[in-house]
Amino acid sequence: MVIFMARALLKPNPENASIHELREAGRVGSPETSTRCTAIQLLVTGVEREQVCTALLVNERSLVRWIKAFNEYGVDGLIVRKRSGRRRKIAGDRAKELVEIIDEPKKAGREFWTARAFHGYISERYQIECSYETVVRFFHREGFALKVPRPWPDRQDEEQRRAFRKEVAKLYEQGDTEVWFADESGFEGDPRPRRRWDRKGNKTRSTKNGDHIRMNVLGVVCPRTGEFFAIEATHVFTDMFQAFLDETGKHTHQERTRNVLIMDNASWHKRKTMNWNGFEPMYLPLYSPDLNPIERIGLNMKAKWFNNHVCRNREALVARLDKAILDVIGKSEEVKITASIRQLF
Repeated sequence: MVIFMARALLKPNPENASIHELREAGRVGSPETSTRCTAIQLLVTGVEREQVCTALLVNERSLVRWIKAFNEYGVDGLIVRKRSGRRRKIAGDRAKELVEIIDEPKKAGREFWTARAFHGYISERYQIECSYETVVRFFHREGFALKVPRPWPDRQDEEQRRAFRKEVAKLYEQGDTEVWFADESGFEGDPRPRRRWDRKGNKTRSTKNGDHIRMNVLGVVCPRTGEFFAIEATHVFTDMFQAFLDETGKHTHQERTRNVLIMDNASWHKRKTMNWNGFEPMYLPLYSPDLNPIERIGLNMKAKWFNNHVCRNREALVARLDKAILDVIGKSEEVKITASIRQLF
């Protein structure tokens, strides 16, 4: 009975902080800190404890605890400190060992991991009792992400690739030489949808009419200056590539005495009667699209302008492509970063 009466009579000491100090502490603190400061403000101004509990949706036990903390430590007693949280179930040396297994799945007799398979493996092999969600958090914490594998050839000649890199580095050291990269990229009116988050139970859909509306972009980029030029075409063939070179010659590479144009080994790039309009052709090693920086510009254009965007006819697709190309042309500094040849080495 005495304890109940003492608790009922407990009030915040108004001398510990002014209304203004409580308001400022609540404004800059966490939501929970703000609630605590507001509760003390209301009590100091004469609001009944029961009314404070109702207004702020808190119970009386919590309110009493906040009053005690305020009376003992002032405003500092109301500030919510960062909590350490629960102890991780996968930590320390065990975590390092499991990361090595994720990096090298063949150690566990697998070609790759899914979170579900890894959860079952550590439960059986290491007797680790944890939820599937814990495994997913562990993957994210250690720098892993769910990815869709990109098709990749296994016929690359590493010696040719090393020689190509050395040649490009040598060209960049020559003050009178500029290096350009060219490529063709296809853009569809209803591109393949990308991964997205949605609520469980929702039927996640993306428009796919199957009209096969497609346009090609022939582009050229100078990684050193960020200069970019492109044209659009329904199809790519030798005469179209010649038209692209003719237009490129009018708009680029006028300031350098030597301009090397690097591209893949497509047949229309190798016609003997081709007029290169001041460019000196050079070819990528076979099966090496990753050594062409303009590939990344095409991927960025698709991600920014065609991610789940549907063009119902060719005119709409051309209009969208115009905007995408002009967006790249107007951002030379971003192009220099995206197309940097440092990513080749």
